[in-house]
Amino acid sequence: MSSLIGLCLAGACLGISRAAAADAIPPASAASRGLAPAVIPVNPSAVSPASPPAASAPAASPAAAATPGVPPQPYPPEVFALLLEKGSLEQIEQACLTLLDLGDDARVRQLHTRLMTLHPAPQPLAVVLANAHVLISCRAPQQALAVLDRFGPAAGGERQQWLLLQWRAANAGLDHRRAAEALWRLAAGDAARLEAVLLPVKQAADGTTTTRVALDQLAEHYIAQGRRRQAAEVLLASRVPGVATASRLQQAAALLETLPLAERDSLYERALEQAAAAGAWGLVTQLLDDQARLQAEPGGDPSRAIERRLRLSGRIDDAYGEWLLRRQDPAASDRSRQLERQLRSPRDPGGHQPTTTSPAAAVQPNPVPATGQDPAEPAVPQP
Repeated sequence: MSSLIGLCLAGACLGISRAAAADAIPPASAASRGLAPAVIPVNPSAVSPASPPAASAPAASPAAAATPGVPPQPYPPEVFALLLEKGSLEQIEQACLTLLDLGDDARVRQLHTRLMTLHPAPQPLAVVLANAHVLISCRAPQQALAVLDRFGPAAGGERQQWLLLQWRAANAGLDHRRAAEALWRLAAGDAARLEAVLLPVKQAADGTTTTRVALDQLAEHYIAQGRRRQAAEVLLASRVPGVATASRLQQAAALLETLPLAERDSLYERALEQAAAAGAWGLVTQLLDDQARLQAEPGGDPSRAIERRLRLSGRIDDAYGEWLLRRQDPAASDRSRQLERQLRSPRDPGGHQPTTTSPAAAVQPNPVPATGQDPAEPAVPQP
């Protein structure tokens, strides 16, 4: 927190002249003017924006004494007017955050207006990015997009910085169309490139940042617009083997509701292969359940998926999952009652005992692929 905020919150700005108020606004420190990164990429140096030029501001002066019995008032009129006239980006951002916490929407809007005119076009990219970053911090994402639209960088590192901050602004404003457009342009027509980009989606009070893979984020923006097929196509671009790709294939199969049953079943088989290879047996059970529901549709046969699911339940000690399936089969009523007793009595032997059998042995591929895929390529790896 700058000395300006501390000064005013302490009541030191009360009852002072305009000249003294000018002395109360300290200059912005060079270290704190740097832009927070808009993305956490594999190569951070590729998207680190340069610091904008410093705004001139009067030097700080000793604090004046607060009036006894009067509660501290942040940014009295004289100080706020001077801030609007001569404040730097950093000072305006700090004031905006303080006033947002206080719920002073009227003065926050005044700061938004000032930020739109503080650095009129044309400006270097560093200044444009810094200005947009402060507007995002001040909860003015649409104004941030307007500032970014003043600049159109050519291909290269500058364009990447510009597009990433465009995404931040659009995402903050729930503008899914602009957010998706920024990420697609960042991918340059190859969605798989977005697997290597991590986007900041949330910042905790302790300063830690939660990130998300840009590929998944782009799919979410398409889903929010009702563009389910485009979202599925993005998810199917995943190339990194393992759980992430298995989950994306699962989501794509669910999104492509109009795809022929055999083709959707093929997506589940590919997902099963990825999940089983990674030993993600919880995900394997979900995929087999999804596959069984799909095959239960007209023209399908869920028996194979159910059989594989039951075999897997025995290998991974999933008595509850087995019970859910058995209770639907009148011919398995005895086994269903046995499982129900085990679930009600966790101390009884069976159902909770460790197993030495590999779970992969339970997940065998269908003997005849329903999708016409190469029979030599197993849907799920053999143990």
